[in-house]
Amino acid sequence: MFLDYAAVFAPFVAFLIAGLFGRIIGYRGCQLITCFGVILAAIASMRLFLDLSLGEFEPRTLPVLQWIKIGNFDVSWALRLDSLSIVMMNVITIVSSCVHVYSVGYMSEDPSKGRFMAYLSLFTFAMLMLVTADNLLQLFFGWEGVGLASYLLIGFWFEKNSANAAAVKAFIVNRVGDFGLSLGIIACFILFGSIQFDAIFSQAPAKATAVFNFLGYDVHALTLVCLLLFVGAVGKSAQLGLHTWLPDAMEGPTPVSALIHAATMVTAGVFLVARFSPVFEYAPDALMVVTVVGALTAIVAATIGMTQFDIKRVIAYSTMSQLGYMFFALGVSAYSAAMFHLVTHAFFKALLFLGAGSVIHAMHHEQDMRKMGGIWNKIPVTYVLMWIGSLALAGVPFFAGYYSKDLIIESAFADHTWFGNFAFWIGIVAALLTAFYSWRLIIMTFHGAPRWQHAHDDHHHAHTHHANDDHHHDHGHHEPHESPPVMLLPLVVLAIGALFSGAWLYNAFAGTPHHAPAGQHEISTTEHHGDVASASKDAHHKEMTRDRFFGNSLHILPENDTVAAAHNVPKWVKVLPIIMGAAGIFLAYVFFMWLPQLPALCVRIFAPIHNFFFRKWYFDELYDVLFVKTSFWLGKFFWQKGDQATIDGLGPDGISARTKDAAGVLSRFQSGFVYQYAFVMIIGVIVLISWIYWRQA
Repeated sequence: MFLDYAAVFAPFVAFLIAGLFGRIIGYRGCQLITCFGVILAAIASMRLFLDLSLGEFEPRTLPVLQWIKIGNFDVSWALRLDSLSIVMMNVITIVSSCVHVYSVGYMSEDPSKGRFMAYLSLFTFAMLMLVTADNLLQLFFGWEGVGLASYLLIGFWFEKNSANAAAVKAFIVNRVGDFGLSLGIIACFILFGSIQFDAIFSQAPAKATAVFNFLGYDVHALTLVCLLLFVGAVGKSAQLGLHTWLPDAMEGPTPVSALIHAATMVTAGVFLVARFSPVFEYAPDALMVVTVVGALTAIVAATIGMTQFDIKRVIAYSTMSQLGYMFFALGVSAYSAAMFHLVTHAFFKALLFLGAGSVIHAMHHEQDMRKMGGIWNKIPVTYVLMWIGSLALAGVPFFAGYYSKDLIIESAFADHTWFGNFAFWIGIVAALLTAFYSWRLIIMTFHGAPRWQHAHDDHHHAHTHHANDDHHHDHGHHEPHESPPVMLLPLVVLAIGALFSGAWLYNAFAGTPHHAPAGQHEISTTEHHGDVASASKDAHHKEMTRDRFFGNSLHILPENDTVAAAHNVPKWVKVLPIIMGAAGIFLAYVFFMWLPQLPALCVRIFAPIHNFFFRKWYFDELYDVLFVKTSFWLGKFFWQKGDQATIDGLGPDGISARTKDAAGVLSRFQSGFVYQYAFVMIIGVIVLISWIYWRQA
């Protein structure tokens, strides 16, 4: 029981100690206590996952305290431990443990490293509260806590204007999504009369035909609820429309990017939709919207990622694209496939972000890939680990991403709807682009002629007081060098996950459930992915099935079970993503290794398209015109015309001005002449008599 609570509250205790007593225990004490707290939470979470895998775990709700009681409205603080929350807890705590340990070396020369470690633990606790919530209010608490902690971490180097602007941008854009989420919570309470998950989920089938009057229109109630909740997910998970904060958030330290923007905060939206699968299953129009938005996000982010030169921004757009995959999996009811990709993506994307941090560390704060090259033999361990992460991201067979991403693509095909087919082909094209920009990053960063000898000197002089990242480090020499063991060890742990998590967890997330059509249980897993990696999948098939693993934490209508149907898709559907990935890698070698003049030629030939992608589809410019400048204009208008001219002009300023004018007129009678005083007295008597007469009449 102690470990169950420790899995959630250990990082919070560590945050309190480091935050309140950091100056007493020193930065070394802050590092030790925060690392210990999150590693303890990881151990406790892994114990729960082991029990779940062995079939020895029973879902339970652990009470913490009574939170709110107003009449019949009673909300208790409790920890909901089921398959879905335990999967998320393991992802959060394992990645956070790696990031905490990595940060000990990465932030070693930062004067505020104790504060940084405290913020990391606060974020971890908020994320754990979100995924273990038993009701919508508790989930909203964790949701906002994550937003606050991300604001503090993105703007950690607050002396940089760019970091401050990025933190504010992330905070404001997420508030847009959070407004939708709050409306969704209100709609849930109105429709179901409760914000407890069990009460909502049990009533969902009975409310399948319910109608809301929304803004004067009768709308399908569950569709409205799901779309409002999805708006919150769009903001937090950087889906198309509310995605502009994610690349700018790279202004934060690289460990922040790995923790927040690879494995945890950006996956909160995926978790939210998966948690509400019992409701989404009865709102097919909402699922359609989720699918289309996810597919568009995947392709838009992939096209932008091909043109960027900042190593962290390339990986950031890759994250956005992979989140698009997860969302269109959710949209075709492949919830377990989305969660599967969430897990594998956490390992290889955190590995890539921390690997990029190792490159930046080696290059003395340089993030522009055009100023790198030829360093693979200078940092061989980082080079090998980045290869592992890229192979997993590209979906190369036997690596983690191959199992999960291909399952999503196959599930979209198996949906047999227009939007499922749309997502399938988008996923195929995005697979090609993903492999291309992944190897573009590898080749530009590690291969070719060294471009860093002279570029670094220019960068050092130009950015003495304002580096793009990690400006607190100064190693005193210009030769790229390998990172210390305290930074490499977490990368090795994540690389193990990127190598083996897909094969190990395949049947838990993709195994055929009991309600599948007759004969489907007997389908050999050797058919999946064209007979590739059959042995590893078949070895687990009898041990762990999807329905046993997830139990009631995910709800899928039998006719919507696309994950089960994915086992029966044609072989070309299973092989095509592998072919596209190989083609993307080959094209990257052609463009950036064998014919390096080709990229510049293509940029000249396709200048408008390249500029469109390079400028990120002009979303920032469009939002600047529509919202930022409009907001400033409205603010100036209401300030000058509303506040100053109207409220102040007719209110305190106006009254005082008229009083002053009246005093100026009356002061003219203070002339010292008796006849003027007598005249004023006569006027006063006339006014007084007139008033008395008027009252008596």
